[in-house]
Amino acid sequence: MKVVLFCGGYGMRMRDGVSDVPKPMAKVGPRPLLWHVMRYYAHFGHTDFVLCLGYGAHHIKDFFLNYFETASNDFVFRGGEIELLSSDISDWTITFVHTGLDSPIGERLRRVREHVDGEEMFLANYADVLTAAPLDDIISRFTASDATASLLAVPPQSAFHCVQLGEQSRVDGIVAVNTMPLWENGGYFVLRQEVFDHLPENGDLVGDACTELAKRGRMLAYPYQGFWQPADTVKERLALEAAYESGRRPWMLWELRSERSPLQDLIAEGAAR
Repeated sequence: MKVVLFCGGYGMRMRDGVSDVPKPMAKVGPRPLLWHVMRYYAHFGHTDFVLCLGYGAHHIKDFFLNYFETASNDFVFRGGEIELLSSDISDWTITFVHTGLDSPIGERLRRVREHVDGEEMFLANYADVLTAAPLDDIISRFTASDATASLLAVPPQSAFHCVQLGEQSRVDGIVAVNTMPLWENGGYFVLRQEVFDHLPENGDLVGDACTELAKRGRMLAYPYQGFWQPADTVKERLALEAAYESGRRPWMLWELRSERSPLQDLIAEGAAR
């Protein structure tokens, strides 16, 4: 399945006021967020990518045009030649498409429509959010449905508390937002071609297309309570960096392939229910 990744936003909440590096290129370990997202999809066998570029597009192009496999793979250096023992991206196909500096997500998707033409279904996602969600199961549930679009539904990530007020402003209870029966859009979309019928020019994927599909009963969600971490702010990116440095990297499923037991697979599957 082709994978469309939205990586053209400014990411102002992560900007340091000096660098012009786009948010998907912020580093987690030796590689950028975008690479981690792509490795996740590649882990499940989806290696045909369409990158929706915009702000800072040259940084993304340069990263792949000058890609150094030795940064994340073992190798043998013999007689002045490098012999890789494994590879990250040798089987990847990447289409780079400039979709505008200020285009909303829906418009970016419209502008790469020709690159997913002929695909009964395709995947789409933001380029700055990591998860360990079971993608195979997400796709299977969507395929078995008549929905036009599916998204990953995750608990609210806010650390704030909701205050329940009674008479005379007496506090009846205080509840953490992330424990309430609420779900938010976590990205990781699975889409059918019909989604383009509900995308107006300069429209938004969620605000326009998904909202309309929900009204028609053609929108599916995959509730997931396992690891899901955005990188919308510097604080969130630093949390990912700290997790990487500590060795606790639940989103890096490609590292866990040989270590997971059948019991762990069942546990991971149960987390999605």
